[in-house]
Amino acid sequence: MRLSIRVETWPIRGGFTISRGSKREAVVVVAEIGDGNHVGRGECVPYARYGESVESVVSAIEACAGPLAQGMSRAALQDLLPAGAARNALDCALWDLEAKRSGQSAAHLAGLPPLHPVTTAFTISLDTPEMMATKAREASAYSLLKLKLGGDGDAERLAAVRGAVPDARLIVDANEAWRPNQIEALLDAVARFSVELVEQPLPADEDDLLARIARPVPVCADESVHDRASLTRLAGRYDAVNIKLDKTGGLTEALHVADEARDLGLKIMVGSMVATSLAMAPAMLLAQHADWVDLDGPLLLERDRDPGLVYASGQVSPPSAELWG
Repeated sequence: MRLSIRVETWPIRGGFTISRGSKREAVVVVAEIGDGNHVGRGECVPYARYGESVESVVSAIEACAGPLAQGMSRAALQDLLPAGAARNALDCALWDLEAKRSGQSAAHLAGLPPLHPVTTAFTISLDTPEMMATKAREASAYSLLKLKLGGDGDAERLAAVRGAVPDARLIVDANEAWRPNQIEALLDAVARFSVELVEQPLPADEDDLLARIARPVPVCADESVHDRASLTRLAGRYDAVNIKLDKTGGLTEALHVADEARDLGLKIMVGSMVATSLAMAPAMLLAQHADWVDLDGPLLLERDRDPGLVYASGQVSPPSAELWG
């Protein structure tokens, strides 16, 4: 098998802001694995929060060229690379290649029934209460909105958005921005405004506090969970986990994470980084039975791949075989 790698830049429509900062473009790494007849593709997003850079991810993928030339399997890949973006790109490319070689869908290969459309959240970037309310109103086509929060001023943001979209389902993501002395008041605020889920309110290394306070709204681990090995420390702290392929290191591990999380009584959210439909497509297998789905990355871009996923009436449809899987 032959490996090729490329780095792509995709402009973001209007920018994207969370508690850690803003960006105006999505930089992705695409891995392609070909056997002379078929080509499998996978896309990943290097994330500095997890110690990754474009250069480090490209280097890790390049280091797998030799094993791939010798026919490396997905199982062998799990041992060769740690969980993270590089392994995700290769793992998803191998799934895609296997689907194309066999003439069967990736869902079938994973033992799943045919995929169906799912409701996805639409993300509202962190901003002033007034601007977030305006953006929420403009996104009225989406029944589920995800609000990026940042700590100070969040109660006002929630009040403004709820006033603008009184009937919308809301989930919120603090991206580790809340402080220990804020969390109980802010959890009370999200409950007051009928928020369904709070993602990662505290820093991952300070989340033990969650086991000692009341949680009137389910709390979801994001930065605190990566692969199966990180699930055990969540007991008593979280009610749900956000599974992202760039964290688990691909679909192979993500499917195992979902199974073990359910066994532990945790609800499932399927999320993603800001990226194109090629990155979202494998996550559609996980999204089929998730409690919440956040696969709106392509909607945040100025343009997407062609063909890409089809979004309509707040739902995202399964990928075509031409896109992935």
